[in-house]
This record gives sequence, structure tokens and C-alpha cells, in this order.
Amino acid sequence: MVLKTVAAGLVCLTAAACTSGGSSAGGDSGTPTAGGDLKFATSVEPECLDPEVGARDVDALIDRNIFDSLVEQVKGGTFKPWLATSWTISPDQRTYTFTLRPGVLFHDGTPLDAAAVKATLDHAVDPKARSYYAASLISAYSGATVVNATTVAIHLSRPSRPFLQALSTPYLGIQSPKSIRENGTSLCQKPVGSGPFVFDNWAKGTSVKLTRNAKYAWGPSTAAHTGPARLNSLTFSFVSEDSVRLGALTSGQADVISEVPPHDVTVVRKVDQLLTTPEPGAVYTLLLNTRFGPLTDERVRKALQRSVNLDKLVDSVYAGQYKRSWSVLSPATPDYDKATADSWPYDPALAGSLLDQAGWTGRDAQGYRTKDGKRLTLRWPYSAIQQRDQRVVFGQGIQAEAKKVGIDLQYASEDPGKLGADLNSGKNLDIFAMSFVRADPDILHFYFGSDQTVAKGGGNMFQLSDATLDGWFGTESSTSSPAAATTAVAAAQQYINQHALALPTYASSYLLGAAHKVHGVTFDPTAYPLFYDVWLGK
Repeated sequence: MVLKTVAAGLVCLTAAACTSGGSSAGGDSGTPTAGGDLKFATSVEPECLDPEVGARDVDALIDRNIFDSLVEQVKGGTFKPWLATSWTISPDQRTYTFTLRPGVLFHDGTPLDAAAVKATLDHAVDPKARSYYAASLISAYSGATVVNATTVAIHLSRPSRPFLQALSTPYLGIQSPKSIRENGTSLCQKPVGSGPFVFDNWAKGTSVKLTRNAKYAWGPSTAAHTGPARLNSLTFSFVSEDSVRLGALTSGQADVISEVPPHDVTVVRKVDQLLTTPEPGAVYTLLLNTRFGPLTDERVRKALQRSVNLDKLVDSVYAGQYKRSWSVLSPATPDYDKATADSWPYDPALAGSLLDQAGWTGRDAQGYRTKDGKRLTLRWPYSAIQQRDQRVVFGQGIQAEAKKVGIDLQYASEDPGKLGADLNSGKNLDIFAMSFVRADPDILHFYFGSDQTVAKGGGNMFQLSDATLDGWFGTESSTSSPAAATTAVAAAQQYINQHALALPTYASSYLLGAAHKVHGVTFDPTAYPLFYDVWLGK
């Protein structure tokens, strides 16, 4: 179950920096018009539209249109009011007091008030809600006090610098308290927020439809207009095959598609628009099992790290659209450490030497290294239904590279249930790969903090427990000094590379294909496309 609810989101695909650099938006020439249904084809179907439960990118992509947040994160990692008009932070950084915007209504007519904020956050941390990811974002939350209808005080058990960023994400979108109370376990299928679009229906396996919230008057300050959304409706259809999705765009069956295959960006640019922005957060990373198996030996981990020609492989698979990574953090993430660049280049000779030092000096008939008669085998299972972005091809490339230095990398699809059991035990696999979009460097803590194991809703898949890293994560989370936080995050990135605790591979960009009639698409700090300002021309 843990894998289904957490790792499914983790094998994420995208989820997101304060990164607008290099981004592009839909054409905005002409006079905006109202009306029309925007047809968006995306590769995967959401699991749950309860924002505190759904942890996948596609969940957040859709939920962003249904739910508003207390605050809005903007370029540079700062925050602006949204449902909260202002806030104060206590001197000990353990109490955030928000003043709420008056006149906001949820889609069921319930007014936004302090009780709604408290109900949403209580729901996020309620174990019965199984809100693993959302709960992990506010792990310091200890409760909320309704001061009055428009004032809520949120209490933390410890200072948490990433707290505002967490509140800005769709995963902590504010829900109708009436809906939380009455819809119970059906919240996944009955999302009720205060956003510019209202949930209409979900045809399982086919599409989700949202319709315009005619009463909407509380959009974020960075939006291009005020009042209701310009579109009448938004329909998200699920088309897993890249070629079919691309065909839907070029044939006019879809107005917008996600995940344009990198090798097809030229095609899209010729006939439609290619809108793109770099994704912040954790890049596609191979997390290495340091508790069981051959990778407990740092020399073997470093050998794997140096055995893969990532520059060549990434360029080949992703046609120059993505860049190889030097850090687990994407360059689009605040506090990305540029000093990590070129710090662990491709070096198969060094990889071989390290394996020799580790005692893997023999060779079997297939050319793989052996020690005491045992082949050097690393098991890397994956769930086929969660793969996107040509990751299977990419994984096969890593497998071929590892073979050159004598590592038998067993990269194969596995039943999700079996994979979840393997992850829970941590004993039957050596590698697990995932990416995670988040516009905050605290994603490193999520991946490697000893208090962020999967059982606790985190992304520490192999239960790494490293006091040095934990110390930097503690500083990063609790300090009020931006410089101290930057220093701690940089140290953590370098330490992870130096000890080969993971193998970061490539940093992706959101590649969105859009018909020329689509105007006003922008991206939020987590690289999700926004549709509040979108309008359709002719």
C-alpha cells in the first residue's frame, strides 16, 4: 500500500523552482475572449483528486484548477497573498497567523473561514486520510487555532522554513470543510475547492471535466486578469501513447498535450506551439541501497556513478532537450549548487579500479565481475505503468553502460505489488529511481532525511540514516538566515555526490504542445501549466 500511495507519486513524473527562467508561455496577442472548452491530453490518469491525498503530478495539475492556496509562490522563491491577505510569523517561528480574504466561497457555497483552513490541515495529517505526501510537507504541524472567522493561527512543533512553500502547493489546497465532513472517503472523486474551475465529472479511464466557476473573484495577484476564468470548461483526457497524444494535437483533437516527446519537438514547433519551462526539484535519480547488498560498499557505488556516460546517453535519448545532472537538485531549484558541475565525470577506468579495490576482481563467462564466485549483480526493478519520458529506454542505456565495467544491472519491470513489498523490506532491490518536482530544496530532506522514510510519508526509500546529512537538513529547515540555508543545502548536495548515495541523471523541462489558437498559458513555480488566464482564439 505504501508503494501505491507514496511511491506511485514519487515515481513521479514531474512535480517542480522558482524557475521561470527559460520558460515560455502561450501567445498572448489579440484581445482575450471568453468561452470554449479546452481539451488537454495528458499521459496518465490521476489517482485521487483530494489534494491532500493525491501525490502525483497529474493530481496536482488538475487540482490546481479546483483548489486555491493560502499563499502564492512567485519567481525568486518569495510569497504573495492569495486566500490569505497577510500573515505574521512569531519570533520563535512556530506560529503562523493568517488573515483570510473575505467573500471567498467554495463551490458548494460554504464560505472560506478559519475553520476551513484548520479542517484542511487537520485532514492532511489525519492518518485515516492516508495523506502521506501532504502530511510530510507539513510534518511540523501541531495544530491550528481559530482566532476568529477570518484569522487562523497555525502552530508548528519546530521551526520550518519550507512551511510557506508547502502551503503554496496544490497538495495543500484549501478544501470545503463541509465536503471534508460529508464526503469522507469519497473525496478523491468529489473534490470541492474555491478555485476558478468546478469539478464536473470523471469518466474513469477516459477523462476529467471541469467547468468555469462563475462566482470566482479571488485569483492570485500574478494572474493576467480578474474575475471568472475565460474558458467555459477544461477537459483532461488520458492518452498514454506518446505518438497518439502527438497525433491528437496535430489533428486538432486536442488543444494542448503534455510531455511532448523530445524527439518530436521539431514537429510540434513546425505546426503548433512548444511551450516549455525547466522543472525544479529532484531530477530523475537512481537512489542506491546503502543498507543491504553490494551498494553498501561506497567503492561500488562510486564505480556505478563513474561507469555511465550521462552526457552522451542523455543527449541521445532526449535529443538535446534535457541536460545531464550533477546534483540531485535540478538547476531550476533554489539553492542548486553550481559547484557540483563537473565534479564526477564519466571515468570507466576509475570505475574499474574502484571495483578492483572492492574485491570484484574476477570475471565470469559473460564478462561480469565476480567475488568469491558470486557475480556483481544489482537489481533495479521498476513499475511499467509508472514509466514515462522514455525512461525505460534510458534505463536500458544505463544497464548497457554498467555492463561495460562488469556490473550486471538487472533492470526489469515488476508488478507494482511486488515492487512495493520489495521497497518496504529494502532487502530485495539495490536501486529505485524517481524524480519529484518541488520548488524548494527541502526536497533533499524528503529524499535523504532519516525522518523521511516511506513509512512516515517521505521519499527516503532505503531508510538511509546519516547524521551529517540530518544536521544540514535541520539547519536548512530551521534557520531564519537564507545564507545559512544555502550553505547547508550546498553541503548536502556535495556530500551526496562525494559518497555516491545516489546517481542523479538528467534534469527535464515541461514540454507542452499547444495549438496556435491557445493563448495565455503560463507556468507556476513548480512548472505546472496554468489555465485561469487561458483563452481560445480562432
